[in-house]
Amino acid sequence: MPLETLEFEEPIAVLLKEIEALTLLPRTDGRDREIDALGRRLESVRAEIYRSLTPWQRVQVARHPNRPGLEDFIARLFTGFVEIHGDRRFADDHTIMTGFAEYKGEPVLVVGHVKGKDTKEKIFRNFGYARPEGYRKALRAMRLAEKFHRPVIVFVDTPAAFPGIESEERGVAEAIAVNLREMMLLDTSVIVIVSGEGGSGGALGIAVGDRVLMQEFAIYSVIPPEGCASILWRDQAKKVEAAAALKLTAPDLLKAAIIDEIIPEPIGGAHTDPAAAARLVDDVLVRVLAEVSSLDSETRLGRRYDMFRSMGRIGIDFVDEGSPGSSS
Repeated sequence: MPLETLEFEEPIAVLLKEIEALTLLPRTDGRDREIDALGRRLESVRAEIYRSLTPWQRVQVARHPNRPGLEDFIARLFTGFVEIHGDRRFADDHTIMTGFAEYKGEPVLVVGHVKGKDTKEKIFRNFGYARPEGYRKALRAMRLAEKFHRPVIVFVDTPAAFPGIESEERGVAEAIAVNLREMMLLDTSVIVIVSGEGGSGGALGIAVGDRVLMQEFAIYSVIPPEGCASILWRDQAKKVEAAAALKLTAPDLLKAAIIDEIIPEPIGGAHTDPAAAARLVDDVLVRVLAEVSSLDSETRLGRRYDMFRSMGRIGIDFVDEGSPGSSS
């Protein structure tokens, strides 16, 4: 499948077309040298463009249709995956996938959102918008992992929780709230990786853990830029300004201590080389999982609690209105 290019990647698209045209010609030494030269030029242009992406461009990269998702990571990082279905209360939500697998020979639970690749699968996966039964299924599986002392590895990639009437009728807010509470108390190692879009409560409903990692060009925000623009400016065209104001990029979130570490991506983003992207995730995951798993239960749970309680306080000076030097 040809790699789809984004609007700001026009210089990359031109070089890709030139390389493609040359590969269709009869093979000669001169042609091979020209393809190699164009390939080096392509890497240079990609590196230059991706070195200075705007927040809105990062949003576009996070949503790229070729960006590797949960199923790609399962295929490349885990073995023996056995999916768990159903919340035992209503149905099996196809947006959230979970199951037991082995990572480096050790049993783990994998949980994450699935958006789908083609139109048929996107409809089946509800375009990545999870319903309440998806969060309840995830929690059911996490409790099993806790029972058998298996670490939980979460991949977050969703625009938001599904906002439809039937989702509200079945208690999506309650399902997310229960997950927040229960995951904070879950007595096993939990590693969260924001791999694409981390959208609002839809993301947070499975994103409470001991370490929160984030791929370099993923995003994580309380609301999508389009929704923010509609509320604040009454104009979705202001999505570019909204993306900048939301501070949703990995560097912004690391600075604010919302995440613990940024996982680097291949030059040009994970969509250009999913295998390399998986290897980079693997390098960080194996180290972080070992660090967290080495902690005793009391220390691990205490640090998890402290991490989430301290969010939003970084870089903010609180002034007591009655203290000396205050304006009152």
